[in-house]
Amino acid sequence: MRYELCAPMSDNKKVQSIEDLISSLGGNAGDDESAQQKFSEKQGEINKKEMERLTRQKAAGKGIPYVDLAGFAVSPDALSIIDEQEAIKLSAVCFYYDGQKIRVGSTDPENSEVKDLLDKLKEKYHCQGTLYLISENSLNFALKLYKNISKKYEEVKGVKVTEEELDKYSGRFSSFKDLQEQINKAELTEMVSMILAAAIKSNASDIHIEGEEKSIKIRFRVDGILHDSAVLDKEAWKKLISRMKMLAGVKINISDRPQDGRVSIYLKSERIDIRASFLPTSYGESVVMRLLRSSAVGFAFEELGIRGQSFKQLEREILRPNGMIITTGPTGSGKTTTLYAVLKKLNKHETKIITIEDPIEYQMEGVNQSQTSDKYTFAQGLRSIVRQDPDIILVGEIRDLETAEIAIQAALTGHLVLSTLHTNDAAGTVPRFLSMGTKPFLLAPSLNAIIGQRLVRKICDNCKQEVKISPEIMDRIKESLGKLPLEEKKAIADKMLDLKFYQGKGCQKCQGIGYRGRIGIYEIMIMNSEIEKIILSGSVSEYDMRAVAVKNGMVTMAQDGLIKALEGITSVDEVFRVAK
Repeated sequence: MRYELCAPMSDNKKVQSIEDLISSLGGNAGDDESAQQKFSEKQGEINKKEMERLTRQKAAGKGIPYVDLAGFAVSPDALSIIDEQEAIKLSAVCFYYDGQKIRVGSTDPENSEVKDLLDKLKEKYHCQGTLYLISENSLNFALKLYKNISKKYEEVKGVKVTEEELDKYSGRFSSFKDLQEQINKAELTEMVSMILAAAIKSNASDIHIEGEEKSIKIRFRVDGILHDSAVLDKEAWKKLISRMKMLAGVKINISDRPQDGRVSIYLKSERIDIRASFLPTSYGESVVMRLLRSSAVGFAFEELGIRGQSFKQLEREILRPNGMIITTGPTGSGKTTTLYAVLKKLNKHETKIITIEDPIEYQMEGVNQSQTSDKYTFAQGLRSIVRQDPDIILVGEIRDLETAEIAIQAALTGHLVLSTLHTNDAAGTVPRFLSMGTKPFLLAPSLNAIIGQRLVRKICDNCKQEVKISPEIMDRIKESLGKLPLEEKKAIADKMLDLKFYQGKGCQKCQGIGYRGRIGIYEIMIMNSEIEKIILSGSVSEYDMRAVAVKNGMVTMAQDGLIKALEGITSVDEVFRVAK
């Protein structure tokens, strides 16, 4: 085949073929080969540009985003999100990931398998995802980059913490107190895995790493209480914080402003999601890593620790088709666990459940879960959810008037709404709503029940022993139990004759603490006509709400805790620590 150059020229000039043009240049065979090579390269560039033009045109026609990856700075972090074999099989690559957004390019983005892959990645990394159309050239360019992801890179980066690593170190710990001894012997590269292994083994909910003037302090929060675990030399700080930031997927070079990241560890029995927060301090940074266990959502409603008449009343209220159930308490009081336990009871194939959370802490099968962001608030999400024809709506937290008003309207129009509010107890819920600006005549009929709660530590069964209570504390106990409703008094009549209480001595099973695990103590305020009248008056105090609730048979948190102490579940000290 002979290609011709059709450049404009005068009529008396002869049109030359490519071969003629090369020959007319004069020169030897080597020059001919060089010219042919240059032409081939130029032709290749033209073909690539034409392919990109056609791909861009195709994307525009289908309404799909387009990107040309040639020359695009694809990071190894992003590329490694999709395994090389899967990338080849599906003709899809991840070319961008920043912890909040994930972008996948494919030559066939309409392929159901590619769409399923993106959905899995969005769920796994808890971020927004977008599919892009790319050309074959872009795909081949990205696939070649897989060769640059070496094992050495992964080891140095330290973003991968495997179950094998955790098993290797966890065998060295009987409790978090053993961390100090073991970490002093460890190489710096092993420290991150060792800290995580010790935290998981000791069932810690949070890891605190704090830079101080002359040292680094490591503390674990076990059953709600912080415990000192280890102290490291200040010299290790820079490398340790860098590895922590790499693990969490945040920027290493930023230390003058807060950053948030997350990572997931997949174990055989469960998945552990870690939310990491980095905060600048005077001696470096404070790092807090919250461990969210997928197995922690395994509580059934019946296992929460709600007892007696309170359990029967609450069960009746959550089975109603509409209205609002509110859980209250400070951060870390178990509100989310309670709501998930309620959802678990209500989650049936004939029921549509949608949630909006910040963030999604646990995945629940059969529930449509959405997560807030800077551009997607609770109020915006709730407004959209109502149009999705749900039966049950869970709102992670009611923070403002707009969210409160939409939640109340949803509860009044045939939906069961579950949510949380930050107040000290059940009696403070209605005054809090009214202080936001909600209308009393809408709030009163929308509320079904309010749950006030705290978490108390459970005495270790292995080292539980009876303890003597001082006369002053005993008088306080008798006064509180003496105000119980008649039905509750009858249920514990035998124990009231001989008040016995217990505490843990401390053993290897409970890491010498004396407590192991936690349970909720509750107060359940059920709406009735008397409480509705107080709300409609518009002048409501916490004192009035509590007095009416107790008059109508509400067991307070302190009373519920003392009953659990009588049963040997927790200690009197623990009850009075968290409840008045």
